[in-house]
Amino acid sequence: MKYKVLYILLFAIGLNTVVNAQLNDYKYIIVPKKFDAFKSVNEYQTSTLVKYYFEENGFNALYDDAMPVDLAGNRCLGLLANLEDGSNMFTTKVTITLKDCNNVEVFRSVEGISKIKEYDKAYKDAIQKAFISFAGMDYSYVPQEREKKESATVTLNFKDDVKSVQEESKEHIIEQKSTTEEQVYKAVEPKPSSIVRAAEKQSAELPAEVLYAQPTDFGYQLVDSTPKVVLKLQETSMDNVFMTDFNGYNAVVFEKDGKWLLEYSENGEKVQKELEIKF
Repeated sequence: MKYKVLYILLFAIGLNTVVNAQLNDYKYIIVPKKFDAFKSVNEYQTSTLVKYYFEENGFNALYDDAMPVDLAGNRCLGLLANLEDGSNMFTTKVTITLKDCNNVEVFRSVEGISKIKEYDKAYKDAIQKAFISFAGMDYSYVPQEREKKESATVTLNFKDDVKSVQEESKEHIIEQKSTTEEQVYKAVEPKPSSIVRAAEKQSAELPAEVLYAQPTDFGYQLVDSTPKVVLKLQETSMDNVFMTDFNGYNAVVFEKDGKWLLEYSENGEKVQKELEIKF
């Protein structure tokens, strides 16, 4: 009997280690503000509680309407949480599941059960018990090899981008550090040279007018009334979310509350610009 108990304990420890390693592949936990099993937003504080307990267990949890730029551009960085409700008249029963960007379930918690009569207290008790499955996981996000390559530092120069040669002209070299978290540009002190760059950097300001969306093979291009191409939008796996390049920054264009927004990270700070787009 003792050997049987010991075997079960060792099996459970080994299984928890495997699950932990699997969850380490994901950077975010996406928590809906309204779970499918409930009628209203954050009913019985279910969304608030789920997000809170994920954070208590070391996960980077966020609501589904507040996704950062890297997650909006690559939905596969996160797992979507769901709260399954198997309650009946006398017992509150919940289970927490996690699904990847392909809607494949990668984790299912134990069923949290509560006999408390008041719904608010019962769901809190049941959710807390379900989160026993995440206790002691020691979660730590480990970027995949592809992400590491994408976030590697890139240095650009313009030695082949020559328009004309002038006497006593000056060469300006731009050093770019490009990662999913940080976009930094540093100008190197000018030095005497005979090289002139072909095109100046795009203006950081967007035209204060309506932009018209024209379909392309990769998504859309936004043109002004000239018509001049202002931005090129690349489709993502999410509706009304596009990747773009703005003034050398990796950016995202998305719709929120009926408005179109351009968002990017500049010197570690999030910048948003409102766009008026007609499709």
